[in-house]
Amino acid sequence: MNLVKIYFPLCFLKINPLDLPKSVAFFKQNLWFYFVLELFIQANMIDPYEAFFEVVIETSLTLCFVGLILFLNKSNHLYIQIATAVLFCENVIAFFGVPVVIWLTVSESILSYYLLGLLVLWDFILITYIIKQILSINMAASLAISFFYFLMTYFGAYAVTLLIF
Repeated sequence: MNLVKIYFPLCFLKINPLDLPKSVAFFKQNLWFYFVLELFIQANMIDPYEAFFEVVIETSLTLCFVGLILFLNKSNHLYIQIATAVLFCENVIAFFGVPVVIWLTVSESILSYYLLGLLVLWDFILITYIIKQILSINMAASLAISFFYFLMTYFGAYAVTLLIF
């Protein structure tokens, strides 16, 4: 619980992800939580078998993306720390997103679409912030890399699932 308190301010852009502690156990917990939460969200929208496959691809692409940018930046030693930061932020947003997605699938209210859009925007801002901090680049470059991250992970997983199923 102590690490949750340490990582939580990152979700509000209050700390630098490079200042966060490294914990393999916390990384594993976030990885499992991310997988289960994403699977729950996806399984409510598509076939559970497809959802499982898509979440496996999405999780793999997320971890590969973090590894790739750290490898290109020659900072592989930060992998656990940064992957944990990304997964933790995604988990916080997904935690708030679960009731919104359920509301969306049940009622299709326009307000639920707006709330989902705000959560996606928050996610985009957080990923942009993390990338900006770890790569020490300007805002335009971090926005471009964040956009590529979302294309690669979410739409990439969706596209691969479409090709297979």
